[in-house]
Amino acid sequence: MHDDVRGLPVTAASAEAVQAIDHTLEGYLGFRADLGGRVEAMMKAAPDCGMAHIVKGYLMMLGYHTQLMPAAQAAVATAATLVQKATPREQAHAAALTAWIEGNADRTSSILEEILQQHPRDMLAFRTHHQVNFWFGRADKMLTMARAVESQWPDSVSGYNTMLGCRSFAHEESGLYLEAETVGREAIRRDPTDLWAAHAVAHTLEMTGRRREGIAWIDALQGGWDLANNVKHHLWWHQAMYHLDLGDMSRVLHLYDTRFRNLASPLVQMFPDLYIDVQNAASMLFRLSRHGVDPGDRWIELADKAERRIGDCLSAFTLPHWMMALAAAGREDAARRMLAAMRDYAQGPHTNARIVGDFAIPVCQAILAHGLGQYEQTVALMRPILGEMYRLGGSHAQQDVLEQVFLDAALTAGLDDDCKLMIERVSARNPVPPARRRGYAMAA
Repeated sequence: MHDDVRGLPVTAASAEAVQAIDHTLEGYLGFRADLGGRVEAMMKAAPDCGMAHIVKGYLMMLGYHTQLMPAAQAAVATAATLVQKATPREQAHAAALTAWIEGNADRTSSILEEILQQHPRDMLAFRTHHQVNFWFGRADKMLTMARAVESQWPDSVSGYNTMLGCRSFAHEESGLYLEAETVGREAIRRDPTDLWAAHAVAHTLEMTGRRREGIAWIDALQGGWDLANNVKHHLWWHQAMYHLDLGDMSRVLHLYDTRFRNLASPLVQMFPDLYIDVQNAASMLFRLSRHGVDPGDRWIELADKAERRIGDCLSAFTLPHWMMALAAAGREDAARRMLAAMRDYAQGPHTNARIVGDFAIPVCQAILAHGLGQYEQTVALMRPILGEMYRLGGSHAQQDVLEQVFLDAALTAGLDDDCKLMIERVSARNPVPPARRRGYAMAA
C-alpha cells in the first residue's frame, strides 16, 4: 500500500507504480496531448494495480467512441479481480466504471458521489463526476459537488487548481457568472496553462456578451497551450464565436481552417472524429450557413466521418452534429440509416439509451427535416422537447445551435408564435438581449 500525491492509499506493489498513476492523472487533469503515452507508461509500471486499470478504463470511456469500448471492458474486468483485496474506495471506483460501461451513468454518478463523501480529495472521482454530469446536462450536480469538496481542499494539495476550474465552470453553467469569472480568473492567475479554467471564463464572456474581451482572453493565453490536447480547439471555437457575433465571418473561417478544424494538424490527424472537434465544426458551419456564408466543401469530410460512425450513440449530444453534416451534404439515405441505428440503441435499459430515444432522435429528425426544407415539420418535432434538450448534455453555448435550428425553421415557415417562443426562451436564460445576438437579432 502506498499513498498517492493527494495522500490517498493505493493498493500497489511499489511507490513507482503509484507515481506512474499520478503522472497519468496529471495528464488527464491538464488535458495533455501525451496522455496516451502516459497511460502506456502507467500500465508498464503498474500492471498488477487495480487503480491503474480503472484509470485506463475511465479514459477510454471519456473518448465516447465504440471502438474504445473493448479496451474499457478489458480494463474493468482486470480491475475487478485486482481490487478484491484493495480498499473500499478502489472497489467503488471499479463499480462506478462497470456501471458506466453498462450505460448506467446515473449509477456511476451516485457511486462517485459516495466516494467523494468519504474522500473529498479524490481528484479522479471529482473530475470524472464533473465530466459525466456535464455530458448529461446536470449543472446542478456539478455545482453541488464543487461546493462540497471546496472546503475540504486546501490550496497546498495537488489538484487544487483543477478544483477551481471545475468550480468556475459549474457556476457558469448554473448562470452564476460573477462567481464563475472570479474563480476562473484566480485559477488562471495561479496557472495560466489551465485549460479548463480558461474555458470556464471563455464561456462566461460568451454568455455575458463581452466578445472583444473574449478574443483578447484567448489571444493572451494560447501561448501556453503547446502541450494541450483537443480542448484547445474548443477554446479557439469560442474565439470564432466571438468573431461571429461581431460579424467578422472571414476571421471565423480562418480560425476554422487553421485552428479548431485544421485537418493537417497532428491532433486532428491523431483523432480525426473526436466528439468535441465534430461538435465545434458542425455547429459553426451551421451558424455560418444561416448567415449566408458558403462553407464550400467543408461539410464533406464531416459527412464522410458521420457515415462511418452510424450506430455509435455513446455521445448523445454529438448525434445532432453528425446529422447536421449528413443533412448539409444531402445524404438522406445515410441520415435515415443513422436514425434507424439510434432507434435500435434506444431500446437499451439505461440512462444514455433513454436520452437518445427521448431527445436525440427527435432533434436529429428535426435537423434532417430542416435540411430537406420541411420547416414546419422541423418545428413540430422540436417544440415538445425544447425545455428538456439540455439533457443531451453540452453547455448553454453549445446547445444554442439546436435552438437556432428551431428558430431558423420557424422564421422560414412564418411561424410567428414559435419565433416568439424561442425569443422568450433565450431571453430568460441569457443575459444578453436577443437583439444583440447575431443568431437571434432578426427574429427579435
